[in-house]
Amino acid sequence: MAPRVRWAIGICLGIAAMGFFPAAAATLVPEGNRNATQPPVPGVSAKRTKSARTTYEAKYQKVYRLLKNDTALVSKIRSISARYKLDPVHMVGAIVGEHTYNVDAYDRLQTYYVKAVSYLKSDFSFSHGGETVGQFVERPQFAKCQKEKGSYDAWSCREAIWDKTFRGKTVDGKKWPNDRFGAVFFQPFYAGQTFGIGQLNPLTALKMTDLVHQTSGLPRISHQNPQQVYQTIMDPDKSLAYIAATLKKSISAYRQIADFDISKNPGITATLYNLGNPEARAARLAAENRLRRAKGKAVRLPEENYYGWLVNEKLDELEALFQDS
Repeated sequence: MAPRVRWAIGICLGIAAMGFFPAAAATLVPEGNRNATQPPVPGVSAKRTKSARTTYEAKYQKVYRLLKNDTALVSKIRSISARYKLDPVHMVGAIVGEHTYNVDAYDRLQTYYVKAVSYLKSDFSFSHGGETVGQFVERPQFAKCQKEKGSYDAWSCREAIWDKTFRGKTVDGKKWPNDRFGAVFFQPFYAGQTFGIGQLNPLTALKMTDLVHQTSGLPRISHQNPQQVYQTIMDPDKSLAYIAATLKKSISAYRQIADFDISKNPGITATLYNLGNPEARAARLAAENRLRRAKGKAVRLPEENYYGWLVNEKLDELEALFQDS
C-alpha cells in the first residue's frame, strides 16, 4: 500500500474514532399512503359527524375554505413552520385532519380569538375528586419524574406512571378511572375535549411548553394556571407554535428511536398528531423491525391511520395553499 493511501486511511480512521462522521441516515419514508384504501374511521367520529347532519367531505371543505380564504393564517403557518424547520404542509395536515374527524372549523379565524379570551374569565381547575393535578403529582409514585429536566420529559414521565400505577386501579384506598391521564385531570368541562385550530389538549400543550418557549419565545404555561393553558391553546397566534412543536417531536422520535425519517410524509405525522405518544409507537415499531430483521424479513414502514390517509390523499390540494402565499 502506497504511503499516501496509508496516510489517508489513517486520517479517516482517526476522524471516525472522534465521532466526526455523521451517523447513518435514517430510512426515508416515501410520500403517499401505504394502504390502498382508507383505514376504518372510529365509531365515535362517525357518530359525531352524523349527529351534526354533515359529512366528512363537507367538514374537510369547510376547514379548507378557512385556510384558502385567510392568506394571513397561511402566512403564519408558513413562518412558524420555518422556525421549527418543518414543511408547512405538516401543520395544515394536522389542522385539516382534526376538523374533518373531530369538530367543525369555525368559519372565521377571529372566532378562535374571541373564544380564547373567554377562558381567561372562566373558573375551573385541573383536578379530579377534589385533588388538583399539582397535588397528585407530588405523590411518592411520581418521585422519579422530579429528575426530568424539561416539560416534555417530566409530563411524559407522569403520564407513564399514571398508566402503570393508577389507571383503573385502587391506590391508597381510592379508585381511579380507567381513562387517559389527560382526560381525567386536564379536561374539566367534559372528557375528550380539545381546543383551538389545532384541537390541542392541555396535557400535550404542557409537554410542549419548553420547546415552544425556546423556539418561539412564548411564555411557558403551567398546570397551576389552567386558564392560561386554555387561553393559549385557543389563541391561534400561540397554538400554531404548539402544533409545530408537537409535529417536530414526532419526527424526532421516529428518527431517534425507530430510525425512520417521516419528514416527507405528512400523512404519518398527521397520524401521530392524532394518536399521540410518538415515542412509545416508535419503540414498538423498532422492536417489531428488530424481530423482522432477525427472521430475514423486510422492515415494516410506518403506516397512516384513517386521519393521515386523508391528508396524503388530499396532499396536492393542501400543498396548493402555499403556492401563492
